[in-house]
Amino acid sequence: MIARDLAVLWHPCTQMREHPDTLPLVPIARGEGAWLVGHDGRRYLDAVSSWWTNLFGHAEPRIAAAIARQAGQLEQVILAGFSHEPAVALAERLLALAPREPGRAPLSKVFYADNGSAGVEVALKMAFHWFRNRGQAQRTKFIALENGYHGETIGALAVGDIPLYRRVYAPLLAEAIFAPSPDAYLARDGESPVQYAERAADELRDILERHGHETCALILEPRVQCAGGMRMHDPVYLKRVRQLCDAHGVFLIADEIAVGFGRTGTRFACEQAGIQPDLMCLSKGLTGGFLPLAAVLATQAIYDGFLDESRERAFLHSHSYTGNPLACAAALQAQAIFDEDGILERNTRTAATMTSLAAELRDLPHIADVRQAGMILAFELTKNGDKATPFAAQSRVGLLAYRKALDLGVVLRPLGDILYWMPPYCVDDEQLRLLADTTRAAILHATQDAA
Repeated sequence: MIARDLAVLWHPCTQMREHPDTLPLVPIARGEGAWLVGHDGRRYLDAVSSWWTNLFGHAEPRIAAAIARQAGQLEQVILAGFSHEPAVALAERLLALAPREPGRAPLSKVFYADNGSAGVEVALKMAFHWFRNRGQAQRTKFIALENGYHGETIGALAVGDIPLYRRVYAPLLAEAIFAPSPDAYLARDGESPVQYAERAADELRDILERHGHETCALILEPRVQCAGGMRMHDPVYLKRVRQLCDAHGVFLIADEIAVGFGRTGTRFACEQAGIQPDLMCLSKGLTGGFLPLAAVLATQAIYDGFLDESRERAFLHSHSYTGNPLACAAALQAQAIFDEDGILERNTRTAATMTSLAAELRDLPHIADVRQAGMILAFELTKNGDKATPFAAQSRVGLLAYRKALDLGVVLRPLGDILYWMPPYCVDDEQLRLLADTTRAAILHATQDAA
């Protein structure tokens, strides 16, 4: 199958020259809970939830059954001028679950898209277009965070700050304003995560004082910059951002695509700061990992800003599969499982086990940091186990660790030289022990010649 694959497929996020030797290609036949099963019968613990999408395990029977039921009734219908029950019911459910902030009008409308990047595009266009409709055409700028990531379509890439993804396409991108990341890893000696978050917020304040009048929205990933290396920040930063956006009349866009649906310990990461965004982007785990779907939640005020006799003032953004009934049915069942299985409570116990197991690895000589937010846990690997000595890029430490873990039956796909755990919520203690033991072996193997 590998030869057939390489003859016809172009894989995402991959230098294809590395296949099949440097980066092994693993054909998967099926999934079972937290496991992926190869065509050769080998089993792999899916420690990264298949790019952070899978919540409850592969082939979860309740979601599969919900999709099958819906497929026998309605598989797709245009959502422009038409409606259907799964889209309406899912919107009602998401709005009922959305973060609420006392004294602030709630999120009250849902716009569907096909994937995370598309959802971010929707939110960016809504923010810009709303101000244009109000006669504030000078508000064309977006503020984003250094080291942030929001997807790889052109608009989403413009508000991302990871050079590997954006450098080549820089001539095509709108100019965003980047504020310092509140990433606690960047704190100076003796500076707490809270103190560093406050300092980063002060620098954002200065940026908004200079550019607030020309800014339509600020976009960020609450609590964890995932693709940026699972870098984490204290919730106090989110409180400050909300206050600053209000002070300058700037919309706050929360990109909860990767961190939403229980990943950081609460259903949505914004809840940990007690704040509510003006626009919230959801995807990845929205359907439990079964089908592509994104949702952008907006306030009534934003929605009302597009009501007009002119079609030009309407929000005409569209995708062919907007609000697909099959995907909406999967997402509805996924939300039901949270309540049926007490997922958030279970995750609290699982996260505590992850903390305990990770503590056993803290003393390995090349670990500079171990950080955790709920069901996300990351190990930062450096040459001397400190922040000042990253490995040389050509050493490919992360890749070596990945290959060793794969040999031992665990999918531990790195972000550079950062290994992380983001398992499905069905993972049990025995599987977590395997994950910890494999992580240790992978780190020791990858760093054995690094001294």
